[in-house]
Amino acid sequence: DGFLAILEKDAKERAKRRKRNERLANALKEKGNDAFRKGDYVIAVQRYTEGLEKLRDKQELYTNRAQAYLKMHEYEKAIGDCEWALKCNEKCIKAYFLMGKAHLALKHYSESRQCYQKILETDPQKESLFKDCMNEVNSEEKRMKDEERAMKELQSGKLAALSVKELLQKLDRPDQNILYYTEGIRLLTGAVKDCTEQTLFRTNNGFSILKDNEVIRRGFYAERKNTAEVDLSVSLLFLWQAVCAGNEENQRLLLTYPDVNAQLLKLLSSGVPEIQKETLALISLYSENENGRRLLVRHQDLTTWLQILMTFVNSSDARASSAMNVLSDLTEEERFKIQSRVLLSTGVLPLFTQLLTSAKLVNQAALARCIGIMGNLCGDVAIRMQMAECKECWQACLKLVDECFDVSTPKYQECLFAVLGLMMNLLLESNVIIQHFAVDVSGRCMSLLQEKDGRIVTRAIGVLSRILPASSSAVEEAVKGGVVKKMIKFMKAGGQITSNYGIKTLSVCTRRNRQAREDLVKSDKNFSVLLKLLESENEMTVGNAAFCLGQCLVVPGAATSLLNSGVVMILLKHAGGDATRTSVQANAAIALGKLCIAEPRHIVQLRKLNGLAILNSSMKYVHSI
Repeated sequence: DGFLAILEKDAKERAKRRKRNERLANALKEKGNDAFRKGDYVIAVQRYTEGLEKLRDKQELYTNRAQAYLKMHEYEKAIGDCEWALKCNEKCIKAYFLMGKAHLALKHYSESRQCYQKILETDPQKESLFKDCMNEVNSEEKRMKDEERAMKELQSGKLAALSVKELLQKLDRPDQNILYYTEGIRLLTGAVKDCTEQTLFRTNNGFSILKDNEVIRRGFYAERKNTAEVDLSVSLLFLWQAVCAGNEENQRLLLTYPDVNAQLLKLLSSGVPEIQKETLALISLYSENENGRRLLVRHQDLTTWLQILMTFVNSSDARASSAMNVLSDLTEEERFKIQSRVLLSTGVLPLFTQLLTSAKLVNQAALARCIGIMGNLCGDVAIRMQMAECKECWQACLKLVDECFDVSTPKYQECLFAVLGLMMNLLLESNVIIQHFAVDVSGRCMSLLQEKDGRIVTRAIGVLSRILPASSSAVEEAVKGGVVKKMIKFMKAGGQITSNYGIKTLSVCTRRNRQAREDLVKSDKNFSVLLKLLESENEMTVGNAAFCLGQCLVVPGAATSLLNSGVVMILLKHAGGDATRTSVQANAAIALGKLCIAEPRHIVQLRKLNGLAILNSSMKYVHSI
């Protein structure tokens, strides 16, 4: 007993001592963090070390000290601390990350990749971080190999390599005429043929031309450029395209120069077609691939880009297409969408509505793409909500639709197709503005059902399927306009997408309007179209078809027309099935119940198929909706 008491006392003392040391270690860690934030890495290391003297197994102190060592370029020490951190916690992602950085700095590319691979193995949710890290390793390894190869070619006296260095030296001469520098830049652009010349441009400080040469700098920055300054600027843009094409390191380096970074938007807004064209060409080198887009997102404030690039829809030349290509690429980046929200209501939407209302005067091919891009941006809920609440945007869309009845050129038809897609996306929202325009929008779509272009008809039906739930008045007008008969016609001849939209439209109409139910019974003899849709592999289509059928069975004679049709078997299959959407089982069960009430002779078939038990078991879905 005495021995156990001693052990217990010792354990309590050790626990008390550890608690005290942990408190001291945490205080020292905070002091180290404060020094780190101030950039005093030597003091930070000292404080973390003092903390480890208090508590040897505190993982955060090892990783924090490793981070400080990285800043001090003491990479081996950083690796050592990361190894100790992993002994404390083998799943420490920060340790693997910092160790990967240290190995990369030491040019241990294989070891760096192994560290980053461990991050993914430890937490598969870190895939984005893993990709970024691996891209960094690959880029750094490629950069080193390129520079080694370029140096060998330079040392061996290869003419192409020597010419890049010589031309850069000539451009470095101060106080020459602006035409001298413009011609020199053009010659240099012509000399850059492949990766070797691109690398030599970088390693010989080619990107500092703008920063170091006052004549070039003054000409490039001039607000109102004369002809010579325009030529100089265009020549520079050509040069940057040549040195950045397919070269990630050069692309990165160019954007890190504040002079270039700040100037891109000014060049796009310059109003000088030649400068705008080549600026767009340069930006395209970044936007057309994932790594380039990430560089743009990281180094550029993209808040105004959507608005500025959209203005090129007014251009009749290739600038319009180039701008839309860049915009289309940028919409793939989440951060671009987030930044685009800032000026959406005050800058972007007023411009967009003006373009829509001026469709006859702008570049219609570019406008169609612009509308499609705005439709894609609606995938961002915040953007979609702002657009859906914009009264002027809806008015502009309707005006464009109206003009398409007068102008039927292929380019205008593409604008119409795009604006219908945009409206479909906006109708994922529900608000008073949509309710206000519901009758007008549905009326335009009803008129478009006469179009010869099947794509436009399908989208018009899609818009109908989403706008009609917003307004009983819109439903009433659509039914008066013969929407039921038209939907049956299109579903008989149309494809899967048309049928999906068509049956959704009918489900809305039959739910709210008695005349729609009667029209459907008249138009779809023996419910041949609905029965066919009930056999669809698309659950939403089946659910809507079952719903429509159930609504129509209150019409006298409707249930009787289904005798000997096999409808009981079909509905039973869905009522007792395992569809992901419970509305399929519920709608089928309700339709089956209404069928037997309206025409008792269906009960005989139901009993033969043991359907009463199935119907009873499916009632749970009915009660859950």
